[in-house]
Amino acid sequence: MELEIFGKDGKSTGKKAKLSDAVFGIEPNDHAIWLDVKQHLANKRQGTSKTLEKSEVSGSTKKLHRQKGTGGSRKGSIKSPLFKGGARVFGPKPRDYHFKLNKKVKDLARRSALTYKVKDGSVKVLDSVAMSAPRTREFAAILKAFELGERKSILVVPSKDDNVILSARNLQGARVVVASELSTYDIMNANGVLIVKEAITSLENTLTK
Repeated sequence: MELEIFGKDGKSTGKKAKLSDAVFGIEPNDHAIWLDVKQHLANKRQGTSKTLEKSEVSGSTKKLHRQKGTGGSRKGSIKSPLFKGGARVFGPKPRDYHFKLNKKVKDLARRSALTYKVKDGSVKVLDSVAMSAPRTREFAAILKAFELGERKSILVVPSKDDNVILSARNLQGARVVVASELSTYDIMNANGVLIVKEAITSLENTLTK
């Protein structure tokens, strides 16, 4: 499979990049994508929600009135969940939402997500995005050239580049990710995926081990 290589201005350079069918042209597995996205979102949860149970609420434990003969219901304590300011029954407790996922499943999910984006025509290969200094305006111009100025986008680079990362930091919906750290959620959440030419090899090596 081959894709055109574009410059920063969004115009074709006349060159083509060869993409591995083992990464960008497989039979997508929707369930693997669902599992990987579910894990990504679950691992971001803090799990710090907490409510007071009956033994933890401040208040008297004295029985409010005698058990029988009042004509009313039985009431054991002012801390009862039936009263305002009382405890909550089976309320949330701090917990860890993290769960493990097999590495092969995660790799399959990323390959499936990339395949979907290639089929949709949402993947563009860039010749280079090197910058001598952080320039938000220059990065915004690149996104605008690919009609991604107001949309969610992700730029995949071969290695960490502080100038590029800082240039995208103040642009809403724009993300810069190193190829080896690209996640299924990043791919599926983006309207457009821009991949620097040198990052293709890193992606293929990471996802075909």
